[in-house]
Amino acid sequence: MMVSSYLWNQFKSKLNLYFKLPISSADIRQQFLDFFQKKEHQFVRSSSVVPHEDPTLLFTNAGMNQFKPYFMGLQSPETKRAVNSQKCIRVSGKHNDLEEVGVDDYHHTFFEMLGNWSFGDYYKKEAISWAWELLTEVWKLDKTRLWVTIFQDDDESGDLWKEETDIQPDRILKFGHKDNFWEMGETGPCGPCTEIHYYTGDDPDNQSADGVNALAEYREIWNLVFIQYNRDSEGNLHELPEKHVDTGAGFERIVAILNGKSSNYETDLFIPILDKIVEISGKSLDINDGIPHRVIADHVRMLAFSLADGAMPGNEGRGYVLRRVLRRAARFGRMLEMKDPFIYKLVNTLSGVMGSAFPELKEKQKHVEKVIKAEESSFNETLDRGLEVFSKITKNLSAGGVINGDDAFKLYDTYGFPLDLTELIARENEFSVDVDKFNDCMIQQKDRARSSGKFQNISEDTDWIVVKKGSPTEFTGYEKIENNAQLIKYIQEGDYYKIVLDKTPFYAEAGGQIGDSGFLTAKGFKFKVEDVQKSGDEFIHIGRIQEGKIEDVQNVNAKIDDSRRQQIRRNHTATHLLHQALRKIVGDHVQQAGSLVNAELLRFDLTHYEQISRSQINELEQCVNSVILQNIDVETNVKNFDDAREEGAVGLFGEKYGDTVRVVDVPGFSKELCGGTHVNRTGDIGAIKIISESALASGIRRLVAVSGDAIQTLMSKQEHVISEIRKELKCTEDEISSRIQSLIADKKNLEREIKELRQFSMTGEIGDLVTGAESLGDIRLVVQNVDDPGDLRELGDQFRQAFKTKGAALIGTIQKDKPMVMCAVTDDLTSQIQAGKIVKEMGGVMGGGGGGKPHLATAGGNDIHLLQDALDHGRNLIQSILQKVDV
Repeated sequence: MMVSSYLWNQFKSKLNLYFKLPISSADIRQQFLDFFQKKEHQFVRSSSVVPHEDPTLLFTNAGMNQFKPYFMGLQSPETKRAVNSQKCIRVSGKHNDLEEVGVDDYHHTFFEMLGNWSFGDYYKKEAISWAWELLTEVWKLDKTRLWVTIFQDDDESGDLWKEETDIQPDRILKFGHKDNFWEMGETGPCGPCTEIHYYTGDDPDNQSADGVNALAEYREIWNLVFIQYNRDSEGNLHELPEKHVDTGAGFERIVAILNGKSSNYETDLFIPILDKIVEISGKSLDINDGIPHRVIADHVRMLAFSLADGAMPGNEGRGYVLRRVLRRAARFGRMLEMKDPFIYKLVNTLSGVMGSAFPELKEKQKHVEKVIKAEESSFNETLDRGLEVFSKITKNLSAGGVINGDDAFKLYDTYGFPLDLTELIARENEFSVDVDKFNDCMIQQKDRARSSGKFQNISEDTDWIVVKKGSPTEFTGYEKIENNAQLIKYIQEGDYYKIVLDKTPFYAEAGGQIGDSGFLTAKGFKFKVEDVQKSGDEFIHIGRIQEGKIEDVQNVNAKIDDSRRQQIRRNHTATHLLHQALRKIVGDHVQQAGSLVNAELLRFDLTHYEQISRSQINELEQCVNSVILQNIDVETNVKNFDDAREEGAVGLFGEKYGDTVRVVDVPGFSKELCGGTHVNRTGDIGAIKIISESALASGIRRLVAVSGDAIQTLMSKQEHVISEIRKELKCTEDEISSRIQSLIADKKNLEREIKELRQFSMTGEIGDLVTGAESLGDIRLVVQNVDDPGDLRELGDQFRQAFKTKGAALIGTIQKDKPMVMCAVTDDLTSQIQAGKIVKEMGGVMGGGGGGKPHLATAGGNDIHLLQDALDHGRNLIQSILQKVDV
């Protein structure tokens, strides 16, 4: 006999509770979802932690983020009741202090928020009674440990708690706006909330109302928000026509409480990761009270989910947040004596813990591991040098001293130390940092400005002229290039108008594909559509009136520029083929990190940590063009999301998919979830040609290609260029290569002659420098910054010849806008002073590296402003070595 998953989960739950057995996090998550699905809620998958469609957020920080358009009236909800477990990230703010992560038991950078929603359906009564039912009847939480807070003016919620539950009235507490009134922003939807707290302390007979919202033992586990008002720009509250419920329960906290644990880190969400850290490091959880282990376990979760959802480390916005968190984890790794990359080794364990609930972790695992390992390797190269600089900066400070903000900024700008990392190391040594001065330095570098991650309410246009009440715009563009439509509303902005129709064949910009262009026409009226954007459920046609007045129009004929659409279709399908070819030829770690599809070209950004070679580009072109020549039917079907994924359809980074999705399938080669427009057969593309490959950011490469008619245009342009080169070189096309090689050889000969003249002039200068050399006992030392002398190694040999014995030279110069240093040592001193070791450290000071032989070596750097610091560092090293020899 088959038993439903719901009944089986209910049975397991009761069995676990009766025998007080551990309850897995997976079971608890499913029990929450089952409970509300049983109450007619529709399961909605977690949205990406990277909110690509919401520029006001760096990361998804609450379960309600993906439903924001519903609350703001921009979009009609697909269901009146919803339930999910949302991936969330909070790196700062009142609800999560980064410095508390790993130190306390319940703060995290990444967490899951269990939630149930009502969009104009049920309200306070059901939300309160169901929450109590789940907590006390299903999960059997001790009612004598539960506390409830309500907004001070929300007597309705207080009465419902008394009428619909059996909580003791003295456990219902009133608080003000700060704790119990939720607002999306300064304006917009808002309302009172009621929070449920659980006492986790060891003395349940000694609880006090004063501890709620004050002590860590009284842990908030569930917040029920009642969105019933809209706040206007003057601060006034207006009742909403439809009231909503938005709840959020802390998953990690609930898992800990249901398993009788005081710490979230003692649950199956963290224990496997902590065990892996112990295995890799060989350091037990007794080290530093387990704080380094917990910080690393928390941070790898945040990093893995961010990377799996399309974020990448960088120096701006969310990329900088990722880099901060990763470097913070690496620093805590040093406390466990982990000097080699190791964080990436935890990703497989994390996938085992959470990969079933969030398949993207397993699908993107190789990509996540590669990115983390590359970032770790890069930072490890500078961490030791940065720590050395930190030691120099603080060597004269006593306990309680303040690190200068300029020095903290130097650590940030040169060695990649985020401010919070510098503050962390400072606290370990009983120092503090002049943060105000550091911030002044940051302001001076405008490109370092950071956006806050707070919700902001984007004000919508309020001056639309409504012609006809309408429902969401119907898109007909998959089947048609024109249709008749009714005008719903419009607004004028300067010379431009925005127009909304009841239906349209115009594709609105989405998924990297640009919007269509064309015309809206009526008798005596002509409107040129230059762009189409989507806002909620509405397609907004943007353009200018070429004839007539819009006030006279109610119905129009909407027709796209079909020839332009055809070229966009070619480029979009070609993008799918290129994506699959990249995964086959470059590696299956490749993920799409962005794209642009327009009529002129296609641009494809991908995750990859090295340049794509010319031979690989040739293979890519051959692979894609082979599929094009096969003229395969391109199939487009609408399917259930889960079915499409089981069939192997690829979902793209950060895209939000509904329960039904559009699948674009090139049978036997490519299958992707996509809402764009595509060709009917691959042969319609004609061919593709990759015209550029470049680095976009760390770990991101960019390919640009053309297809169809654009290839003919490209060929004509290239033929013109070749013709011009032939004229200038006065040769045939076949002779161009040899003629250019001859010119390059002539250039090299001239450069060699110039270098010989320069070296000749340097000979006298070298003699003067050797004569005036600094004396360190019986050893002579030259430390000099010179104009570019050409070959530094030859210059070093000249110094060695000039010294003959007991001499060393440290020379600095600028070559091709890069700082360079050279160390030359006479043979009789190489047992004491090794040039290779000296320049390696000098290169590190400049943010670079180098090496060579004991008698002669060179190094390069990245910051010319640190050249003199490097020379000074080299002199000090040599002086220190010689002093040890004397002793």
